[in-house]
Amino acid sequence: MRILFITSNRLGDAVLSTGLLAHLTERHPDAALTIACGPLPAPLFRSVPGLERLLPMPKRAWARHWIDLWRACVGTRWDLVVDLRNSAVGRLVLAKRRFFHARAPRLHKVEEIGRVLGLSPPPPPRLWIDAAAEAEADRLLTGGAEPFLAIGPTANWTGKEWPADRFAELATRLTGPGGRLSGRRVAVLAAGPERERARPVLEALGSRAIDLTGRTDPMAAAACVRRAALYIGNDSGLMHIAAAAGTPTVGLFGPGFPETYGPWGVAARTVISRVPRSELLARQKADPQATGLMDGISVDAVERAAEELFGPAGPAPAMTGTAGPECGEVVTNPCKSPETGP
Repeated sequence: MRILFITSNRLGDAVLSTGLLAHLTERHPDAALTIACGPLPAPLFRSVPGLERLLPMPKRAWARHWIDLWRACVGTRWDLVVDLRNSAVGRLVLAKRRFFHARAPRLHKVEEIGRVLGLSPPPPPRLWIDAAAEAEADRLLTGGAEPFLAIGPTANWTGKEWPADRFAELATRLTGPGGRLSGRRVAVLAAGPERERARPVLEALGSRAIDLTGRTDPMAAAACVRRAALYIGNDSGLMHIAAAAGTPTVGLFGPGFPETYGPWGVAARTVISRVPRSELLARQKADPQATGLMDGISVDAVERAAEELFGPAGPAPAMTGTAGPECGEVVTNPCKSPETGP
């Protein structure tokens, strides 16, 4: 059996699609898989069970990357095509069965993706971390095996970035004397182009910091973050990697959409700004370079969300939720096992 799985070129969306892919690998354990995705998330798929071909799709002018994908796939008769890009390729190759993504604005992205195969509740995201990534994590995380605090202080645009000084203050509270992670190190992660924006956090933390900025691909980042006691970061692909790796995760949202893109995983919380999103989006529309869009999230609010995850005896059980910074309320939604599908 041959399956073609076409997923996102964006890191976060690709991570959120891994639950559907895991369902396919479990339902069809002998199938030969071809996975098409963007170059950035491609490392996350290199160890998927049954992988026959991994086709990274760098964007080309005039959408020629889709022509490249069609040429790579047209010679095969597919038993099943799952196309989360809703592309012409999924329709133009020979296939016995085809399933396409359709937007469902009132659902979380994980639920929306699960509906492609009629899965409700949806399968949660899954990562396949290989030995090479674990070895890279061993190399990067020198100085002890004790679980650490991981933070992601950057995002794909600066309007979604919580102030660096607040990240540093929060890390000091959690790892300082009397903190839940007293004496632990702090791993700081960011993509290569975002390295300079993470520098103030690294400088504030000094010798306690583990500098992973610009030093990991998504697979190695997953192997590192999986060893953390807690991950705290902005709305980003790295946040979704942390949650999918099973690490207790706190995601920070200002002008973003946590109801659609909040972290989904073993133990996750979302902290939202006390400033209405409509106001933040209006400011961003008026000035694409607007700053201060995340100032409505206090250090106290994020610390409360972290405490909720730790609980009196360690990390909370499997659930997702939202923490409001004004009242500290947490609404939980336990993750469930998926129903069967194609």
